[in-house]
Amino acid sequence: MAEATQISFKHIEIVELMLKKQGIHEGIWGLFIRFGFGASNVGPTESELNPAAIIPVLEIGLQKFEKETNISVDAAKVNPGPVEPAVKK
Repeated sequence: MAEATQISFKHIEIVELMLKKQGIHEGIWGLFIRFGFGASNVGPTESELNPAAIIPVLEIGLQKFEKETNISVDAAKVNPGPVEPAVKK
């Protein structure tokens, strides 16, 4: 079997992983990506230049959402907090 050279994740999987990494156990959280914007002249030679947009990904993170969507989840469902032992009377 060939060695994997690329592994991809769905948006929701990224959100779940980040919630677990940050120890977040409540609230509805979703994926956000902050883009930048730049421009340059690009081309294979100096006589074949074209103006081009450059859109770098600056940040990938979590953001509070009002409801669950295809890019947000309820942290209590995917990363429940630790179970506290029952207090004996």
